[in-house]
Amino acid sequence: MVSTQLILVLLLFAAAFGSVLAGIPVAFALSGAAIIMAFAASLFGLFDLSFLGAIPSRIFGTAIFNDVLTAVPLFILMGVILERSRVAEDLLNNMAKAFGRLPAGLGISVTFVGALLAASTGIVGATVVAMGLLSLPTMLKRGYDPSLAAGSICAAGTLGQIIPPSIVLVFLGDQLSGAYMEAQREIGNFSPEPVSVGDLFAGALIPGFGLACLYMLYQLAVGIMRPKLCPPLSKEEIDEIVWRDVLSSLLPPILLILAVLGSILSGIATPTEAAGVGALGGLLLAAMSFRHDALHLKQWPAWADKLVIAGIAGAFILPLVRSIADLRVTLDSISLWNGAMIVIAAIASLALVAGACSAIFILIKRRLLGDIVTSTMRISTLAFTILVGATIFSLVFRGFGGDEVVTHAMDQIPGGVIGAVIAVSVLVFILGFFLDFIEIVFIIMPIVAPVILRSDIDPVWFGVLIAMNLQTSFLTPPFGFALFYLKGVAPPEISTMHIYRGVIPFIVIQIIALVLVFSFPQLATWLPSRLFG
Repeated sequence: MVSTQLILVLLLFAAAFGSVLAGIPVAFALSGAAIIMAFAASLFGLFDLSFLGAIPSRIFGTAIFNDVLTAVPLFILMGVILERSRVAEDLLNNMAKAFGRLPAGLGISVTFVGALLAASTGIVGATVVAMGLLSLPTMLKRGYDPSLAAGSICAAGTLGQIIPPSIVLVFLGDQLSGAYMEAQREIGNFSPEPVSVGDLFAGALIPGFGLACLYMLYQLAVGIMRPKLCPPLSKEEIDEIVWRDVLSSLLPPILLILAVLGSILSGIATPTEAAGVGALGGLLLAAMSFRHDALHLKQWPAWADKLVIAGIAGAFILPLVRSIADLRVTLDSISLWNGAMIVIAAIASLALVAGACSAIFILIKRRLLGDIVTSTMRISTLAFTILVGATIFSLVFRGFGGDEVVTHAMDQIPGGVIGAVIAVSVLVFILGFFLDFIEIVFIIMPIVAPVILRSDIDPVWFGVLIAMNLQTSFLTPPFGFALFYLKGVAPPEISTMHIYRGVIPFIVIQIIALVLVFSFPQLATWLPSRLFG
């Protein structure tokens, strides 16, 4: 029986991957191959077509009515807004001067900015393209080795996959949550501690910023040992640093990081609520980034600028008032203090709404709003279409008895559950050469996670391991998306081989970081345990 199931599962995967290689979009390749294989197998009595009746409930249950996944388009909107604004440009220019005294200072500044943008946006493509356009010409002009410059930008851009608020972590958290609950029920634990996206955000924080530090240490070592590959800035350029400009460019992304991550890690907001805060904050910051030029050129009235400032003030006042007073208007008795705070909160809310409307008006005047909305819809639609296709694929996979095949295969791997974790990590790493992270999450996780999580493996540790592994999929040739993003905006003198050679040291660093997290699970589990118990 197992042999028949194994053959069906192998034919299902062969049909799906064959369709992808034939050029069919992934979402339609997954769903189409699954449905065709299901009907073909039913002709021989090997598949019960009643399984397909669960498709609507699966799709609506996992995607349409999923509160967690609502955070995805909001985080994407936040990232696209910041990428279209001048926040990244100002940050890169000022950080390059601030790190100019260090060996490989430009490369280190690119990694530092990449980490900040990762914690502000979480979108790899936007970060790589922005830094490729802004930093790569400057690095080449300063005499940087083309491979080192290209590798630094690609690696820094991929930090958005592991540093929260990462879209990868949102998708992984959703998949792991369901898989963990299912696995625990199967072993008789009917009240397990749930795994949330917030847990994964906290778990990935130390590994993510630690990886950024490893990147910078490598660049510093190259700058010390081989200074010709990455010469420092000239003394005249370093002397031109205006620290007020450095601080003013650092402040917006740091405030946004504190608003989004701080609200999640402190338990004030869920990831979905924090994503809404981030999108609104990105909107206000984007409008502020254009204010000086716009007021000088009289592109919009001064009242619009004042309303944006009032909106930002309201965004700071609201959480402060909420923390020092009870704002419920349904109380039987409202004290004078609480009443005054309710009035202040109402005024701050009105200011925030007015500021958001004014920021939208400013983006319309800059002719950016249409592009922002279109890009957000395109990326979100791609992700959710793949989710629907993968949901159908996983349903047919289970109808073929694929979960039994996977369980049997995992039992045969030497080393027990640790051997199984290593095998899954190797599988994800290899698939990363050919597939995007979204396909890997939605195809592989529903299959292997329930089997892995039946043991005493910490789900947060497992999730962070997979997230770090998925990050390499953006760097590994031949189909690493970060490589293509950079090649699309790189000057003609940057060849594909320059980019391939440049990312190899950073892939090695990623593997080292992965081994460290594998060997020391506390790197991923300590912060969630401290924050959430």
